[in-house]
Amino acid sequence: MKFSRIAAAVTTAALAPAVLIASPAFAAGPDAPATGNHPAPTTPDQATPDQTVPDQAEEDRKTILAIIAHPMASEFMKEAGRKAVADGPKAMRKFIEVDQHGIRMDDYRIAILRLLSDAGPGLKEGIQKVLSSKPTIDQLRHFHEVTQHELRDDDNKVEISRIISTGGTGVKEAGKKALKGTPADRTAFLKTGRHLAQAQDDLVELARIDEAWDGPILTEAIGKLMNGSPTPAELRHFLEVTQYELRDQDNRVSIAKIIDGGGPELVKAGRAALAGTPADRTAFLKTGQHEARAKDQAAKDKPAPGKDGADKNTGTGTGTGTGSAAGGTTTTVTTGNTAVTGQGHNGSPLATTGADDHTTMIAGGAGTALVAGAGLLLAARMRRAGAAR
Repeated sequence: MKFSRIAAAVTTAALAPAVLIASPAFAAGPDAPATGNHPAPTTPDQATPDQTVPDQAEEDRKTILAIIAHPMASEFMKEAGRKAVADGPKAMRKFIEVDQHGIRMDDYRIAILRLLSDAGPGLKEGIQKVLSSKPTIDQLRHFHEVTQHELRDDDNKVEISRIISTGGTGVKEAGKKALKGTPADRTAFLKTGRHLAQAQDDLVELARIDEAWDGPILTEAIGKLMNGSPTPAELRHFLEVTQYELRDQDNRVSIAKIIDGGGPELVKAGRAALAGTPADRTAFLKTGQHEARAKDQAAKDKPAPGKDGADKNTGTGTGTGTGSAAGGTTTTVTTGNTAVTGQGHNGSPLATTGADDHTTMIAGGAGTALVAGAGLLLAARMRRAGAAR
């Protein structure tokens, strides 16, 4: 019998349960009891038989065969039992009185370790505590058959309370009912009841969304889903994932319609939203479009320069000047805030380019008038001087 393997299993389970937690290969190895079964009961010790009785060896052989035929008999147990039968009466007696108990200890340890795969916080703590306390076989048996179920139910109560705190009306009602029921009721709620109750809450939520949403894409999808036979998982996925994808598709369609034919600021903001994230598109529809429209309207209401019949420059006055110079005439007239362009000798108007051109035009016309006036004054003086002589 491979006692070195048994001793190694016992030592590892007792000294390093945390390591074994992360080793499903050990927990579910060939030496572990079958899933869902309890370790086989230990056969009570028997008085040392009188080997002179010829039937005692046969009784021991039958006892060992019954032990290793039990559904919970591990490979260790089966191997050790077969070896004892093959080795004769003394080996069989030793197996019944000593060896089977040590192997049973290992079987319970392995069975308890396998509970970790789906254990809650309380049960995990209990498993580590019992395996590190050098337990007897009776303590291991009691933990496996009684304590683990008590700890698991405590964990279930905590989990149900957590679910109730964030659940809808149906989930809350079903969860509270389970808390008042039996451990089996709580297990059933966590396994199936919570999902059925959540499905009812999800159907109510879908109806609410359908009532409040105007987009055709999401609305059509909700109708199709509710008219079918969705599973609880499909309803949950729709609410957690699909609805947001469809909302964004509806938002894209709405933005495209809004910016079609809109002002420059509205088009600019809408295109930026279309190129951005779903959150950007939601923000545009909620506030961004209105801000962009206001900018476009303000630009439209602002008067263009020169369109209101008066120049922006301050000052008033009226002046008229005439003169002749080098084969043509130039005339400049200013009245109030209005400037009239002068013409050159060839009759073509002076070019203007805006507010600065108005100023240049006025300054140029005034200079021309001054030069022409000075020439006329000089000519008159020369005539008067010639007449006097």
